[in-house]
Amino acid sequence: MIALAIEGKLKTSEQLAKGIEQLGIHGKSKIVFIIGGSLGLADEVYDRADELLSFSKMTFPHQLMKLVLMEQVYRSFRIMRGEPYHK
Repeated sequence: MIALAIEGKLKTSEQLAKGIEQLGIHGKSKIVFIIGGSLGLADEVYDRADELLSFSKMTFPHQLMKLVLMEQVYRSFRIMRGEPYHK
């Protein structure tokens, strides 16, 4: 479980791709991303998360973060396959 949080680790697209690839190599075929609402995430979610990931130090609407997250996951798979992607 990866929780999106301002306090999380900032990664490049290549680092995110490598992390997703490593999870697959280690038999973790399901990844759950948690996006908080306007009040953020409960402490229990932070405690249970395997990783905290940040896309920015800024706050974004969770609807927008769904789109940004999907694009980054798509980009990650393109990177893993060695396919071109926009920089």
